[in-house]
Amino acid sequence: MAVMVTEDDSQRLADRVAELTGTPLASIRPLGGAGFGRAYRATADDGSELFVKATEPLPGAFDHEAYGLRRLGAVAGGARTAAVVAADDGLLILEWVDQAPAGHAAAADFGRRLAVTHAAAATGFGRDTDSVIASEPLPAGNGYDNWPDFYAAARLTPFLERAVARGRLDDRDRRSLQQVIDKLPSLAGAAEPPALLHGDLWSGNVLWTTDEAVLIDPACYGGHRETDLAMLPLFGLPQLDVVLASYQQQAPLADGWQQRIAVHQLFPLLVHAVIFGGSYGAAVGDTARACLRSS
Repeated sequence: MAVMVTEDDSQRLADRVAELTGTPLASIRPLGGAGFGRAYRATADDGSELFVKATEPLPGAFDHEAYGLRRLGAVAGGARTAAVVAADDGLLILEWVDQAPAGHAAAADFGRRLAVTHAAAATGFGRDTDSVIASEPLPAGNGYDNWPDFYAAARLTPFLERAVARGRLDDRDRRSLQQVIDKLPSLAGAAEPPALLHGDLWSGNVLWTTDEAVLIDPACYGGHRETDLAMLPLFGLPQLDVVLASYQQQAPLADGWQQRIAVHQLFPLLVHAVIFGGSYGAAVGDTARACLRSS
């Protein structure tokens, strides 16, 4: 259902944005859906433009998103993120990104830069604090010294439990996913050090300009780099082949990575099943059984 935004609401929001940025606004208008919160395009008196995400005031509402954007954006030579202008308990204000169709050069640049981001030092698997992905709590997952244990305990199992509790998985799909969890050590491939991940790298979180890709809405943590890469084809990233070829030139993936895509896609599919239900539960089961067949 659409959220009605009154003139009074817009004026109050404009006043809050101006207070946080120190720049009076000439206008602010609502955009389409932004997932968690409501999205706006704001124009300042000096003509500069901002993206604004707003929600009811809630302590820490945008802390994790702002943290991820800043953490990823601080990697020299890494993938570019939308710059955080300001944030508080109810507002996240970012630079405005003028979008364009994904071009070959921009895609090749993104592949190289994403490899650099992944190579940045992560202190370990997970994070030092619980966070969120979309609207769902995300366990910190720190303390694990290998990816299969981390993925099983801090990603798949908690969301499997939520999916079952919400009636999103039937019994066959639940059993198939549990079998994958039990077999993860043999499905994971060669051990790799933790990579700095965007963590929610579906195509909608990759904005294209005429020159480059700009990342938004991360769920940043230390994990397996193939997890980010497996999300890119899940919902149809433009120029995917160019991105992956460029990534491979910069940082070649371990043998068999194509066969492991389904293993890494289980988590984002499971998150979607928990939040949206519908066909995503069946997709989790089908993907789990594909993992088992390839083992």
